[in-house]
Amino acid sequence: MDYVNALLESLEHSALAVSIAESKWAFPIIETIHVIVLTLMIGTVLIMDLRLLGLASAKQRYTVLQRDVLPWTWWAFGVAVISGCLMFITQATEYYENEAFRIKLFLLLLAGINMLVFELIIARRAADWDQESSVPWLGKVAALLSIALWISIVFFGRRVGFTMLLGRN
Repeated sequence: MDYVNALLESLEHSALAVSIAESKWAFPIIETIHVIVLTLMIGTVLIMDLRLLGLASAKQRYTVLQRDVLPWTWWAFGVAVISGCLMFITQATEYYENEAFRIKLFLLLLAGINMLVFELIIARRAADWDQESSVPWLGKVAALLSIALWISIVFFGRRVGFTMLLGRN
């Protein structure tokens, strides 16, 4: 555990972390970017999930929607990871000790696993159900899980902010 604390403290004392923490505008700008790209990312994920559930874009072929939407999802995810890391390094030890932050990271891992299982198993047969509004039940389960996970990630992400502000987990 001492190794982890030493690593976290070295992140906090890095020139980049100190400059962000000491700047009047850097952290709020980074946080604003983080919120905007998360909104874009979750919005595009929701478009795909609602299509899988047959609740939206049901007449649109899944593969066409995927081709049009997922590049935006991945771009936004990449920017969200970068902005999240930049915020993290400013108070790495406090974030690491924050229960809501740990839950959020665990939920992100589960969302990644859900997406990986969907892409490697379910979506491989998308050509079979591409034009139908009815998707296999496993696709619907993956979509429901995705929606639940991303709502939970947003909830715990906001909880992180409030618990850090109030100094309690």
